[in-house]
Amino acid sequence: MGRLIKLLCLTIVIGSFVAEAKDKVRTIEVQGHRGARAIYPENTLAGFEYALGLGVDTLELDLAVTRGNVLVVSHDPFLNPAICLGPKGKKLDPEKKILIRQLTFDELQKYDCGTLKHPGFAKQKPVPGQRIPRLSQVFEMVKNSKLPQAKSVKFNIETKIVPAYAELTPTPEEFARLVVELVKSYDLISRVTIQSFDDRTLVAAKKLEPKIKTALLIAYNHVDMLVLAKSIGADIISPNHEWILESDVKTLQRKGIQVIPWTVNEASAWDRLIKMGVDGIITDDPAALLQHLRR
Repeated sequence: MGRLIKLLCLTIVIGSFVAEAKDKVRTIEVQGHRGARAIYPENTLAGFEYALGLGVDTLELDLAVTRGNVLVVSHDPFLNPAICLGPKGKKLDPEKKILIRQLTFDELQKYDCGTLKHPGFAKQKPVPGQRIPRLSQVFEMVKNSKLPQAKSVKFNIETKIVPAYAELTPTPEEFARLVVELVKSYDLISRVTIQSFDDRTLVAAKKLEPKIKTALLIAYNHVDMLVLAKSIGADIISPNHEWILESDVKTLQRKGIQVIPWTVNEASAWDRLIKMGVDGIITDDPAALLQHLRR
């Protein structure tokens, strides 16, 4: 009996240790950039399903808008010749930009964005036949998935919009409306963040739905991030990871603003950010980051 009690106590101790270790691992939110483009074609259903299977906290993705105002998942406002093929497998001419905004969703589906291996990712596995999906298809895939993480995974959705190229997107207000309405239709307000370099869609989204989280992306400069966040009511600051200081992280967090840098793929940079105490990390290789965090 005494031996049994000792075993039970040991089991409880081990269980507590495992739970504590798991909690420590999850203090850093892991976001799969464009799904997991180090391993699978970016912004594809195959990539998102792979990231979901890994157990990422958040699926990070980008939005473009077709003719007819269909929200589709693409980083570029045009079909990228480096990662997409034309109808019947024809290579795209790099000199001729095929704009997503000028195509209907059905026309867009004629392009294969899974066969070509991204030149910047040696480990990437082609998945022939992958098309640029609707945002709604991503939501549906997660909704119908049997994977454990599907019930809680979040979505970090970037509105790709630039003031100088207004013809490539709807207006900021219309873009925000399309996103917020679709998110609401799937009852995902609590699991979605809208991010952008262009604050106009973030402000518009907050007006439409004050409960939705917004993240301001910041590029290659060091600015007063707290002032920027407060000026537009952003919940999160997502800076280029090379331009963030520990003092920035602490200042923002004291005011209730999370810090989630982008896009970080090297262990040395992960360690630097972990030491700073950031809230999350956006990475092309979430499997490697998850493994790194478990060490």
